[in-house]
Amino acid sequence: MTSVALLCRSNCCLLSALNAWRKVTIGTGAITHKHYSSSINCSSRSRSSAWPQRQLVKHVARSYQSSKSMASPPDVFCGVTDRFLGVTVDCKDLKIANKSQFTEKLHKSLDYWRTNKNRTIWFRVYKEQAEWVPILADAGFDFHHARTGVVTMYRWLPTHEQSNLPSYAHTLLGVGGLVINDQNEVLVVSDKYAIAKNMWKLPGGYVEPRENLVDSAVREVVEETGIRTTFRSMVCLRHSHGGNFDCSDIYVVIGLKPLNLDLKRCEREIARVCWMPMDEYMRNPQVLEASRLFVRTYLDYQKRGLDFTCTNMTHQVLKKEYQLYYVDQAKDDKDVPKK
Repeated sequence: MTSVALLCRSNCCLLSALNAWRKVTIGTGAITHKHYSSSINCSSRSRSSAWPQRQLVKHVARSYQSSKSMASPPDVFCGVTDRFLGVTVDCKDLKIANKSQFTEKLHKSLDYWRTNKNRTIWFRVYKEQAEWVPILADAGFDFHHARTGVVTMYRWLPTHEQSNLPSYAHTLLGVGGLVINDQNEVLVVSDKYAIAKNMWKLPGGYVEPRENLVDSAVREVVEETGIRTTFRSMVCLRHSHGGNFDCSDIYVVIGLKPLNLDLKRCEREIARVCWMPMDEYMRNPQVLEASRLFVRTYLDYQKRGLDFTCTNMTHQVLKKEYQLYYVDQAKDDKDVPKK
């Protein structure tokens, strides 16, 4: 559910209920309201939990171990087993004299893995070993995904159960930075290679691998316009299908506070950039209705005293950092845009 659906007048949730959910879900994590920082450390959850619960978490963490090295006979490819009894063979450091040796070792390995009741076998093949790809294909392997310099092929071994392997990543993630200055002007750009020429839009672009949403929005805005910013609030998201590479697409709008006003256009990607007065932005025919909705939604949050904020947290079992976005009550802030 998008923030628009969550907070529109006809479906507005009680803030007290949201806060109750937040207290239960988030615990005592340090919350970032107006100024996002990727270096924020969240407080650990309450240490007053009972001993059995802590022991259970440790047990689950051990059970959840995603992979481990597998001891194999010398004539079998050495791989890493996962919790689903799959085996991944990374070919990067394999010492194989020729294609015949690879073929022979592959067939012996498949026999061993069947006997061992392994399920999915994965081969990560690099560009330097491209001649092994047709050998794997002849042995029943198919393509799962690829990136620059490497392709991953797989074979499902069980004959008594249907493959339930997940598809590879199928959704692109982009961000737009909604920046409003103290003069009640909106930062807008016009793409040099846009599908619809001369249209005004929010600065933004694709999220890089392992990049947080807010960091991506801040980076894209400064790259395209020269404006440095800090985090104010999430605004909303748009979900569509049939995008680049036939992938689905999620576009996340993030409210940002400008730290400077001097524009510096990215000559490679941007044709025009300007601070557009709010009134003009709301009636300009070169601004899409969805873009106006982004601003109206953001201003409505301010009117209702709501923040769609962000906090850094650590998964209790996996010990991995992540970011949680949720609705909270806004703090007093003199920098809130005029309505």
